[in-house]
Amino acid sequence: MANFFNDNESLKFHLHHETMKEIVKLKERNYADYGKYDYAPSDFEDALDSYEKTLEIVGEISGEILFENAESVDHDGPTIVDNAVVYAKGTQQNHEALRDAGLYGMSLPREFGGLNFSYVPYVMAAEIVSRGDCGFANIWGLQDCAETIYEYASKELKDEFLPKINQGFTCSMDLTEPDAGSDLQAVQLKATWDEKGDCWRLNGVKRFITNGDADIKLVLARSEEGTTDGRGLSYFVYDRKHRAITIRRIENKMGIKGSPTGELVFNNAPAQLVGDRKMGLIKYVMSLMNGARLGVGAQSVGLSEAAYREAFKYAQEREQFGKPVLNFPGVYEMLANMRAKTDASRTLLYETARCIDYYKSYEAIAKERKLELEERQALKSYQRVADILTPMLKLFTSEYANQITYDAIQVHGGSGFMKDYAVERMYRDARILTIYEGTSQLQVVAAIRGVINGGYINLIKEYEAKKAGPEFSTMKKVLVSMRKRFEEAQERANSFGSNSEFYDFNARRLVEMCGYLIMGHLLVIDANRCNSFTNSAELMIRMGQSKVEEAATFIMNFEEASLAKYKIVSDCKNCEV
Repeated sequence: MANFFNDNESLKFHLHHETMKEIVKLKERNYADYGKYDYAPSDFEDALDSYEKTLEIVGEISGEILFENAESVDHDGPTIVDNAVVYAKGTQQNHEALRDAGLYGMSLPREFGGLNFSYVPYVMAAEIVSRGDCGFANIWGLQDCAETIYEYASKELKDEFLPKINQGFTCSMDLTEPDAGSDLQAVQLKATWDEKGDCWRLNGVKRFITNGDADIKLVLARSEEGTTDGRGLSYFVYDRKHRAITIRRIENKMGIKGSPTGELVFNNAPAQLVGDRKMGLIKYVMSLMNGARLGVGAQSVGLSEAAYREAFKYAQEREQFGKPVLNFPGVYEMLANMRAKTDASRTLLYETARCIDYYKSYEAIAKERKLELEERQALKSYQRVADILTPMLKLFTSEYANQITYDAIQVHGGSGFMKDYAVERMYRDARILTIYEGTSQLQVVAAIRGVINGGYINLIKEYEAKKAGPEFSTMKKVLVSMRKRFEEAQERANSFGSNSEFYDFNARRLVEMCGYLIMGHLLVIDANRCNSFTNSAELMIRMGQSKVEEAATFIMNFEEASLAKYKIVSDCKNCEV
């Protein structure tokens, strides 16, 4: 039987990271729930055993059900019947299997029926589900909405909605509108207070809403009349039972076709305010989006793992000129780089998840008691690192998923272009990953702050200071030389002073240079614990070295006047038509 947890030693490696003992102790408040709930752990070993057993269930369902249903789901897709979305048969089977196994609301506190899992095992479950079916990960992964309700909603809303999520009620976050895509400050869906009904009423249109007919919807709407920016937006929760939404259509997408993406019309829909007015975009959506970007990171890594395995299997079995194509340098180089990129993506994913685990636990503890000075410092430190790693994670993992699925088709040759093979579907599924939850370009805008304020370089130097065996000395020297090259390029970028356009133009190069350094260091740290990562570390550093040099050369030789050459001239008076 296929099990996507048991067959992946890398997941078990990260689950047993040296920091997990402290992370779990913080999450469990020193195991205070033991005795209150029959499934609460008594100590770290008990908690880890629970994590592993749960992930084994996720792995089995993903390998035996989700992966097997993926092709039919891609073919059939969802439909609209009587103003309701009906999942494809396979999608419904996937949902019921995970729901019946109690795998919704995994990170919720036990008082609401959740498992109280830390982020690391929850993100692992998301990765495993994504390996089974990238599209279905959107439906299952939107349980992230529970975190927003738990962190910011009133006790009454928590008591009403959180137990439902644990029971398998589906969720959606309704942000985008026809004229408000990446620019969420432009949201116009109107929220007005209904005194008689003692609720808010939502009116307007939302577009590109993943799982748009969900049971529980978090909706960004304009509550302050006369406003035009983010300060006039609030966040609301809507219950599908009111049936006050018209589903205009389900989008016909390139990929992730089992995940229904809808255009919705809110018709005086009753809703309840989450948190405080005017904080919808400024605080709540930003928090939810960070969680969503972590989710896309997990989705990207799961899809990368799936595509790599399909390509490797085919390369072993397919013979040309009397030998498996795996034996040809052009193929085994491609596969080795795919493996290195997947390992690099995963180590960045779990480094980010661990930082989020730490600071989220400290934030929760701060609501129960005053933090000690050392705890406050730890909270701020881990939050700073999580804030700069999250956009980098989303940028690199989604771009790598596209590259890896592309190469998986290339390994298959002409067969990979046919729908007979899973890589064709995976390639289409991957394309959205660099677009939704903030495009790669927007991730650079978020990440460049870590370059400017020194956050990345400080983190890189922390990694440099970590000791490793003598066999890694050459790799570490290369990483130091890469860091110095980055610093030269940054100094050159800084020399343009007030010309922010120059900095913006080269922002991606600067962010990516930091990314190659961070992933290289993380893989060396992993390889120092387990030599199975040594090859990926060496290949990733070699790859990163060439990329850093390319970016540095570009920046060092770039002149301010060169910007004009990249600008598209719209005046076509001199063009022949």
